[in-house]
Amino acid sequence: MTNHTVEQHAVTIPEFGTADVLRLETRQVPEPGPGQVSIDVAYAGANFAEILYRRGVVDVPLPFVPGIEVSGRVRALGAGVSGLAVGQRVAALTIVDSGGYAQVVVTSAQLVAPLPEDLTALTTAAALPSNSTTAFLVLERVARLSAGERVLVHAAAGGVGSQLGQVARLLGAGRIVGTVGNAAKVKQAKAFGYDEVVLREDVASTGEFDVVIDMVGGPARRASLERLAPLGRLVVMGNASNADDVPFSANELWFTNKTVSGFNLAAFAAAHPQETGRALRRAVAAVAGGDLHLQVETAPLAHVAEVHRRIESGRTTGKVVLDIAAV
Repeated sequence: MTNHTVEQHAVTIPEFGTADVLRLETRQVPEPGPGQVSIDVAYAGANFAEILYRRGVVDVPLPFVPGIEVSGRVRALGAGVSGLAVGQRVAALTIVDSGGYAQVVVTSAQLVAPLPEDLTALTTAAALPSNSTTAFLVLERVARLSAGERVLVHAAAGGVGSQLGQVARLLGAGRIVGTVGNAAKVKQAKAFGYDEVVLREDVASTGEFDVVIDMVGGPARRASLERLAPLGRLVVMGNASNADDVPFSANELWFTNKTVSGFNLAAFAAAHPQETGRALRRAVAAVAGGDLHLQVETAPLAHVAEVHRRIESGRTTGKVVLDIAAV
């Protein structure tokens, strides 16, 4: 049955800045338009993307409600939506317009995946839409990974890093190596499907790779290009180090037969919602079937500022999801 309340709690970014700017406010409940659904949110994933919004790296209108992925139940259907039902348990990407740090969020029906009966934990369901979907899209669509190829992933203990190693294994990669920023994360990262995990400063000793995925930037980005074998592909999908941009020489790429690509899930989902939705449903099935494992920690929505600080400082492994009811 649809909940008809018109006000909700939501975390907003009223101004750009540190985690201290985040505010818990009361806002109007959004209604779905044509092709959209609204979702009563149970949990929302916490991601570095939301930190970029908060810092002002991404130009968003203020005040802004962050939150790129959620789990919960369908609240209402917009005109023309089929294949979903009010009250149905779902995982969803809210990355195009954001808004997941709230009790109710609206998103495209194409970016919503029903949860099978064997995926019972809504905490797990909130942890997979961004990272697990990204892992499939990056490795297959962008890097075009072939069976037996060698893969290097930076930030292997993080949310998306925890999925990239496992998806690379599912897709038949040969050697899979991860890097981490400190020794305390080596053991955790190895549990995510990596053959070997090294400190990022030691990456020069790891040999050559056909595919390198870099979310870190700075010195790691230059080292990534150096680790590419001929015809190797570097995929850039973040700058967690907050370092200055790293320029590439087109002539260097030409002479060494190397490729550099970029991937941004928000831009891809906006341009290709149907393909993104297929990848999301594939990720849901992989988690439900036990092919992908997630390390999930729950924190109250009221503690969102501290969660942001932990993510920024590299003090998290796996994924943190916010309990939206715990305000």
